[in-house]
Amino acid sequence: MDLSRLIPRFEGDGQWVAAANVGFSFALGMASVAVPLQAVAVGYSAVEVGVLTAVSAVAQMVGRLFLGQVMRRVPDWLIVAAACVFLAASCLVVVGSSAVAPFVVAQLLQGVARAAFWTGSQTHVVRGDGSSVKALASVNLVGNLGLLSGPVVAGLLIADDARLALGVSAGAALLAVLPAARLDRLPPFQKLRDRPQGYLWQRRGVWEGCYAGVTAGAWRGLLGSYVPIALVQAGHTSLTVGVLVAVANAAAILGAWLVRGVDESRIQHVLLAGTPVTGLALAAIGPLAFSSVLAALALVVSGTAAGVLQVLGPATAADAVHPQERGEAVAVTGTWRAASLFVAPLATAGLVAVLPVGAAMVITGAVMAVPLGRWRGSST
Repeated sequence: MDLSRLIPRFEGDGQWVAAANVGFSFALGMASVAVPLQAVAVGYSAVEVGVLTAVSAVAQMVGRLFLGQVMRRVPDWLIVAAACVFLAASCLVVVGSSAVAPFVVAQLLQGVARAAFWTGSQTHVVRGDGSSVKALASVNLVGNLGLLSGPVVAGLLIADDARLALGVSAGAALLAVLPAARLDRLPPFQKLRDRPQGYLWQRRGVWEGCYAGVTAGAWRGLLGSYVPIALVQAGHTSLTVGVLVAVANAAAILGAWLVRGVDESRIQHVLLAGTPVTGLALAAIGPLAFSSVLAALALVVSGTAAGVLQVLGPATAADAVHPQERGEAVAVTGTWRAASLFVAPLATAGLVAVLPVGAAMVITGAVMAVPLGRWRGSST
């Protein structure tokens, strides 16, 4: 591996894409902590907070379904800028009122903002002449840095009232509009006259990218739900669990960045190997949860593989289609990822109803390890 490939280089308007990603992801990281804590502070139960979070997830999934069509009418730079405004509005709505309706509206706005920003920014960078993998790895890196720092700042600002953190989050999101407005004015995508029949996700290359998103989404969904539960039930303290989850997140960031150094000829092999590695390593967390060291090892392996898939999924799909279909390809891989992010914890919850959490994790991870990306999708 050529290590010089790992050095970040932003081509064209890449520095503005990076700046917008830092601002948006930082604001989103703050909001992801401040919104649920504000809901608890004003009297909502844990179940109600969970329902509100699900509203955002569904909004993101539904939003991605329509973004392919939207990008044929609206330029991607405008979608990115609008997403920043939506995120700011979602924070300010909660600052203004603690009633149920404003909280629901806030979560809807946040879900749409997430869908629009990630799809719009990823689409923008893969429309260039350079490597889609390297461009997406750079976007993921700066985005992850913001997602990591945002919750820390929110925690410092929140005392008994999260409204200050929400206000700062809104301000950061609005500031991200400035670099978004500096993006190249690329035109909306055109509809192809000789477009192949069938769904885009069924095409060879696109399906592999979609399934990579499914695996990465399932990993992320379980990391935020049943992985901490399995670790707590194994006897670890909350501090240890927090450290282990942080290690997993750091591994995902590392994987998403290291993939920049993979030779073009090996990308397909790395992509298809990522699914079983992610699933099997996640399945191992169940029986290995008793040991913080072994659990950390499993989380590092699964997180690194999931990070690789997070970049290679949309990059592979974008490179497999006509340039005028790249926006739709990025959107469809994001839709599959968002659906998996929502469904995987629910499926595991069904298993937990009849099995211990550790055993449920083994089954879920084993199912994730099945490399369906190798077998499905033969149309061109």
